[in-house]
Amino acid sequence: MDARGVRGPDITQVWASGRTDDGLFKTIQGGVPNTEMPANPRMNERETWQLLAYLRTLATPASTDPPRGDAQNGEKIFRASCASCHRVNGTGGRLGPDLSRVGIARARDAIVFQIRRGREELRAGFEPVTLTPQNGEPIRGVKKNEDLFSVQIMDTGERIQGYEKDKMKAVENGTRSMMPAFGPDRLSDRDLDDLVRYLQTLRGFDPAVR
Repeated sequence: MDARGVRGPDITQVWASGRTDDGLFKTIQGGVPNTEMPANPRMNERETWQLLAYLRTLATPASTDPPRGDAQNGEKIFRASCASCHRVNGTGGRLGPDLSRVGIARARDAIVFQIRRGREELRAGFEPVTLTPQNGEPIRGVKKNEDLFSVQIMDTGERIQGYEKDKMKAVENGTRSMMPAFGPDRLSDRDLDDLVRYLQTLRGFDPAVR
């Protein structure tokens, strides 16, 4: 309700990032293709402007704190530690969410929290699951689709596979996401600042479309 996002992005800083009212109006009306953000054909123009006016009351100004960290080194850390699961601008893994817009979608504190603690909530399309065949090793991955009789997953090799549940010895849903925690023993405070600085540069939208 505070617009800071859980499943969706933090939109309290959307104006501070350079977006305009006209651009946001188009986003609300038309949605964002290939994401969970739907179009809103039932919301008329007047209601859309009223929604934007309300969101303005929740908006926070851009941070006046000087940016911390070295984005160039942060990109190297990202490629070494994160890119096997996360994509940025079409490059990287697919087991985790695409982070091409994370700089506009999440505040710094939220990014730091998720890196240090790991992602605690389960996001649709990235829910961990382990399938145990009647014979063979367990198969781990993230759930993409499921019905009463079958489940489709992306395994750790990024292969999309479908399985019939009644042919499995067990189908176990994970309670935490596959995002690990990067404590100080794995990522120093200095490297954390560099990584977050890099992630803050990932703003994803085309500045020409305002």
